[in-house]
Amino acid sequence: MTRRPPHRLDPSEEDAAPRNERLQKVLAAAGIGSRRECEELILAGRIEVDRQIVTELGTRVDPLRQVIRVDGTPLTSPKRLYFAVNKPPGVVSTSWDPDRRTRVIDLVRTDERLFAVGRLDRTSEGLILVTNDGNLANRLTHPRYGVDKTYLARIAGSPSIESLDRLRSGIHLAEGVARVASVSVRRRQRETTELEIVLNEGRNREIRRLLARIGHKVLQLKRSAVGPLRLGSLPIGASRPLTRDEVLMLEQATERPPAESRPTAPAKRKPRPVARVPRGAATAPPRAPKTPHAPKVPRGVKTARGVKTGGGVKPGGKPAKAGPKPWAAGEKSRRP
Repeated sequence: MTRRPPHRLDPSEEDAAPRNERLQKVLAAAGIGSRRECEELILAGRIEVDRQIVTELGTRVDPLRQVIRVDGTPLTSPKRLYFAVNKPPGVVSTSWDPDRRTRVIDLVRTDERLFAVGRLDRTSEGLILVTNDGNLANRLTHPRYGVDKTYLARIAGSPSIESLDRLRSGIHLAEGVARVASVSVRRRQRETTELEIVLNEGRNREIRRLLARIGHKVLQLKRSAVGPLRLGSLPIGASRPLTRDEVLMLEQATERPPAESRPTAPAKRKPRPVARVPRGAATAPPRAPKTPHAPKVPRGVKTARGVKTGGGVKPGGKPAKAGPKPWAAGEKSRRP
């Protein structure tokens, strides 16, 4: 079978046919997985369009006119499903685990193909969404939409006000500056502190890394809300389908302008413009730095070398007589 991408439309054809969309977006909308997982399927050569294997990301297709297959199975549009899961510690969020550990999607009883929205690391717990709606999953996890995720963190020690201000202003991580949308102290005990932290961007183990930078270890981390959806009284390890109103609330949360949902960084100061010198023009040499002069010593004052006199310095401490000036000697020699 040839590995040749299908016909790519030119810009004029794209304008005339607005139904053409990127292949990974069509796959995600059909519930195959998140967009990142669909991109991995494309690069692995597991996607066919009109019996041709496609390995190029960004290829535009028309799902109404072209036949798309995943591992040889024609693509269908299943019914959209949405579940809330209270993830226990030790359960992984990935859809495929080579070690065959318990996955989040294993906690949902359905025969449809589902995937988790975002990630919670294996030792964390709390609310995580499971769905087959790739478009909504992408909007909920992409930092451009700024959907808030609320966490409860129990840490060792008691952070100072300055340390909490550092979390708000930003801390340098390997991939850039990371900051929390808000942080507040809920309870202080003798050896631990409970914090409520809100993030609107998702990085790998972000809360644990941020708190480690200010010198506090995370003992327990639990996600309590995703946007307007709260965990509530859902038992740990259990799942429930979302109501229509809850799905509408999540969709409305992803329609906010980015300017309202993400903090704006301070504007950088523009450098002062430097005047250009025409080619071939003569430029003045740089001025040499001025050297400070030694202070003047009055006559008759004894110094380390001797006594300062009008004719110089005489060793021994006594002033030296100044010799006749040349012009005075010449004047005297010309007298009759």
